[in-house]
Amino acid sequence: METIKSRLLPWLEASFTATSQGKPVDSKVPSLQDTFDRERRKDPSCRDQDAQQLDADLNSTWSQLNQVQDDLAETEKNLEETKNRSAISLLAAEEEINQLKKQLKSLQAQEDARHRNTDHRSSEKRWGEPRSSEQGRSEQRSSVKRNADQRDTEATSDYEKQLRNLKEEIAVLSAEKSGLQGRCSRSRSPSPDPRSRSRSASRSTAVKVRSPSPNRSKLSSVARKAALLSRFSDSYSQARLEAQCLLRRCIDKAETVQRIIYIATVEAFHVAKMAFRHFKIRVRKSLTPSYVGLNDFENAVSDYVVCHLDLYDSQSSVNDVIRAMNVNPKISFPPVIDFCLLSDFIQEICCIAFAMQALEPPLDIAYGADGEVFNDCKYRRSYDSDFTAPLVLYHVWPALMENDCVVMKGEAVTKREAFWNSVRPLTRCRSRSLSPVCPRSHISLSTMSRSRSPSPIRCRLPRF
Repeated sequence: METIKSRLLPWLEASFTATSQGKPVDSKVPSLQDTFDRERRKDPSCRDQDAQQLDADLNSTWSQLNQVQDDLAETEKNLEETKNRSAISLLAAEEEINQLKKQLKSLQAQEDARHRNTDHRSSEKRWGEPRSSEQGRSEQRSSVKRNADQRDTEATSDYEKQLRNLKEEIAVLSAEKSGLQGRCSRSRSPSPDPRSRSRSASRSTAVKVRSPSPNRSKLSSVARKAALLSRFSDSYSQARLEAQCLLRRCIDKAETVQRIIYIATVEAFHVAKMAFRHFKIRVRKSLTPSYVGLNDFENAVSDYVVCHLDLYDSQSSVNDVIRAMNVNPKISFPPVIDFCLLSDFIQEICCIAFAMQALEPPLDIAYGADGEVFNDCKYRRSYDSDFTAPLVLYHVWPALMENDCVVMKGEAVTKREAFWNSVRPLTRCRSRSLSPVCPRSHISLSTMSRSRSPSPIRCRLPRF
């Protein structure tokens, strides 16, 4: 209405005034059509500019909203994963601390009771012996006292060792518990009620599953297993990528780099298992004289192995792995490459594999062969795989197994040409050994797949 008034009233006023006074209409007075045309030319440009500005603001607002929603979803996912891992580790640490405290109290009570019984027996012997000869009594008393002192000294030393071990484990677990509690308190969860419900449920489950009287190695097996799984996952996500970067400086083909790292991992597990067997045999031989006729000999061996994992000679295993990789026929590489570049990676995998053998039951990697049928339960396909191919071209990372159960999935590359690569005979590759390989030995290595046991063919290779 205001627009009509502003456009129509001036024209009507000018026309009415001219008509009432008998004057002709001035041509300078703008007509209604001119006013309409001028307003029509002005308004569309303004409206178009306003509409474009509004569209631009709306699009930017939508993009910001989508980005904020994506960031929020990713943050919630990461927070939930961190919360779950922290809760599991915290529960395991709390349970182990409680069990170790109970064991410490029981050992202290046993030691006190033993001292009281020893004093009581010595007093009874002192008052019950015949009083025929004062010299005989003094000699018998001194011999009994010497024997009792010797037994007390041995028992006290054993108890002190056990107490020191328990106190050290309690200190380590307390530090780990405080760190996990700090991490949980720092992470802000959007829904505290579900967290408390899940925590109480997990605690009740842990109480139900807990055995009535497990020994110390079984108690610490849960925490050690969680720590080893975390180290194995970090090796896949960090150490493996660092090793790939080192090899890519000298090797351009990504497939060769991934094959080298996979073979290094498999060889590290194989060598670490052999070293663990030899270490356990040496422990049995050293503990046999002191544990003759006892039923808990295997438990003592397991406890000693768990407490002395730092005695493992990882550098010797690294050298064995590098020697095995040098004669592996599946790796083709230029002579300028030295596998000593992967020493840190191989040493970490050897230490992890050695510690995994001390678990009950032990953890091991799954056997994988090129050209085998892809198993979705054990492996996930790499990003560059053909997701419709049924056969494995080569493996990137092994799967971790506990008996027949998959604990952690591996990674494999599937391609359509995997069948033809498995049927086609292997070509001659360079050997990094000091002496050339004879044709007969090379053919036998090429036609036979490597087993997980020590290969007698490899031992017959000519070396100087």
